[in-house]
Amino acid sequence: MWRVNITCSNDAWKQYGSDFKAMVEKYAAECIASKKLPDGMRIMAYKIEDVSDAEAFQEDCAKFAGFTADFESL
Repeated sequence: MWRVNITCSNDAWKQYGSDFKAMVEKYAAECIASKKLPDGMRIMAYKIEDVSDAEAFQEDCAKFAGFTADFESL
């Protein structure tokens, strides 16, 4: 089991939020945390079963300018 952590700026979310949500639909990912900070920055975490899916999810997140992602074992 893997946790993928994603952060993005408010501007990045405004520009790519709907594309990000569509990308998430491609994976068997469960949102386990989501927080919008006062400055608009977003912090999200998704649980993914397979390590190769977690790696691919992280890589897909990085395609959106202003998004950063990493993953760790749960």
